[in-house]
Amino acid sequence: ERTGKVLGEFCRCYKEQFGVALFNSVRYEIEGAGGPQAQLLHRKVPLEDHVIYSGNIFQYIEENKKWRNRFCVVPHNYGLVLYENKLAYEREQPPRVLVNSAGYKVLTSVEQYLELVNNSLPGVTPKSGHSPILKCPTDFPLVLWHPYARHYYFCVMTGKEQEKWRAVFQDCVRHCNNGISEDSKVEAPAFTDAIRMYRQSKEQYGTWDMLCGNETQVLSNLVMEELLPELRSAIGPRLKGKAPERQRTWIQVSDAVYRMVYELAKAQYDAAVARCEQERPQLESTIRTDMDQIITSKEHLASKIRAFVLPKAEVCVRNHIQPYISSILEALMTPTSQGFAEAREVFFKEVTDMNMNVVNEGSLEKLVEYMEKLSHLAFHPVKMQSCYEKMDQLKLEGLQQRFDVSSTSVFKQRAQIHMRQQMDDAVYTFETLLHQELSKLQGKDDLCKSIQRILERVLKKFDYDSSTVRKKFFREALLQITIPFLLKKLAPTCKGELAKFQELIFEDFASFILVENTYEEVVLQSVMKDIMQAVKEAAVQRKHNLYRDSMVMHNSDPNLHLLGEGLPIDWSEEYSGQPEPEPAAERRRRAKQVVSVIQDDEGALPYGAEALLQPGSPEPRQPEEAHPGVPLSPPDAVQEIREALAQESLGDGAGAEERLMNGTEGSGASEEGLLLAGAAPRAATQQGPAHDGDRVHCATAASPAPGAEIPSGTGREPCHQCGDKETGKHGDSPPQPRGTTESGEGVQTEF
Repeated sequence: ERTGKVLGEFCRCYKEQFGVALFNSVRYEIEGAGGPQAQLLHRKVPLEDHVIYSGNIFQYIEENKKWRNRFCVVPHNYGLVLYENKLAYEREQPPRVLVNSAGYKVLTSVEQYLELVNNSLPGVTPKSGHSPILKCPTDFPLVLWHPYARHYYFCVMTGKEQEKWRAVFQDCVRHCNNGISEDSKVEAPAFTDAIRMYRQSKEQYGTWDMLCGNETQVLSNLVMEELLPELRSAIGPRLKGKAPERQRTWIQVSDAVYRMVYELAKAQYDAAVARCEQERPQLESTIRTDMDQIITSKEHLASKIRAFVLPKAEVCVRNHIQPYISSILEALMTPTSQGFAEAREVFFKEVTDMNMNVVNEGSLEKLVEYMEKLSHLAFHPVKMQSCYEKMDQLKLEGLQQRFDVSSTSVFKQRAQIHMRQQMDDAVYTFETLLHQELSKLQGKDDLCKSIQRILERVLKKFDYDSSTVRKKFFREALLQITIPFLLKKLAPTCKGELAKFQELIFEDFASFILVENTYEEVVLQSVMKDIMQAVKEAAVQRKHNLYRDSMVMHNSDPNLHLLGEGLPIDWSEEYSGQPEPEPAAERRRRAKQVVSVIQDDEGALPYGAEALLQPGSPEPRQPEEAHPGVPLSPPDAVQEIREALAQESLGDGAGAEERLMNGTEGSGASEEGLLLAGAAPRAATQQGPAHDGDRVHCATAASPAPGAEIPSGTGREPCHQCGDKETGKHGDSPPQPRGTTESGEGVQTEF
């Protein structure tokens, strides 16, 4: 009932905003908009046929209260795919868990997690001496926490592994949070504006932390924001058992409700989008026919609203916003510019190191090897972590309360995404120019000089584009902070009077001109001048290496953008000397991994999948998704787990191999049968050195549709061509991971 009510109101807003967004899109297409041209090239498909990371990690299985070893694959779409073990992955068995990590927080201590859990159900806190909701057998936990969906628990053996997995997990969350495609020039702005208008109708202004994930996830968060407090007050007092049991039950209830809401929201939103798309041809025809009249009508309406609103808005800006703009801008500029400077430094260091190695080793094969690694530098979570961490310094202090900014995370993640894009543009431009030069070079000395010359050219372009991107980010962030505050201040005196302006809109144009949107544009104009001036002054003073708007970098590479339109460069295929690689070799190439593993996966793990089972107990065959009615509890005793670990490390390898070869636990399901993807399990139990070029078998995976569990499969006799896990021998035909869609869609919670 609540989902239907919220979605009904939202879909009405969406239909209104769809017409406005369509008009703006067509107008932009006709009129165009000037702006500085980017100097760096943009890669169209950055991670095609690559995998970000894969490795072993221990996951807590709530059904049998055990920690189990899992093989985790992070495909190019940043979904998380968990397999029973690496052997199951290599045999192309369906994954155990599929996760879309949008909306999750990555925690690295049990104390952080327990604090969030205790706050989620007020009044229910375990007494001193009672077992908490979660115990971890090592000192290096990784927890994925979500305010509504199920949680995921992992652990690894060392601090180095924990840091590496944490960087990978945070990259997944960052990418999945940015789930609304910016390529859509109509649907995306219509959706985000409809969300904003709906929340403002409920007197909710300011930034919203849960505007993350794809459209259905955002709508589910919108419903749960209203529904969860009511559920908590209705169900909380009825929960039975000790405090940890009640907390586990509450997490299950919240997750089950969230999945139901997701299904309902998806159906209603898809129907609303379909209706708008059906009307789109007629609307677009009207826009193109009557464009001039619509623009004239809108300008007339804006002039009337401006006369009414502007005097009040200017007073409000002068008294409540103007004095703080420079402080907000400085708070934004320092960490953001440091992050971009660090990205520049990382790029410079990687190329310089490559150049020195080419001098010492002096072969084309080595250059190809280094370029293969460099080409995905921007998507290496560990190497980029030093850039991303600069944004952790972003603090708005008292400004946060004044302007109703609930959290700075939205600005941090947006800046980090800009950093990653800027890094990839620089790398792609560098490799495109180097690829063009290779045919002209005579020897090693020429190659090294060319690399240095191209690096200097690319760094100049990086500095120019970095200034452009950062200035745009600062302007948008300042508007995002100040406009909601201004609208809230003006609402008591202005909002009630807006209805009288409706009569100024011709009925034929009512789908493209809205009084509320025009009012917000007028309010935006009242503060935009001050924001533009503040950013301009920062650029004039050359603060943080910003360039003035009047500075235009003349394109020294007139044909560069034509080069960027060509086919993607495949260094290993083009320079390997094998014109037509065998299918198996081709698949191995496609399985190339961006981040190296810490330990060689093919060796014996510190403890295996059975390590945490009690001695002699059969391997559980049930699916891993908890039934909503089954209470979850932690391992019986941490000491028991530690003893099991010790026994496994001393146990006979033959027995383990025999257990392994007795058949693998399969879990099969169709794409439709996979449930929401909710939190992300990942961490690697790996030791020993590895290299960034490690190859791992993988491909794309399909996103789980919320709704059904993966049923347990029957045991299968292993294929002898695949070999066994202990020796690491297997066939040449690596399978492709399944389970996460190209778009990364899917929702919260495994299955």
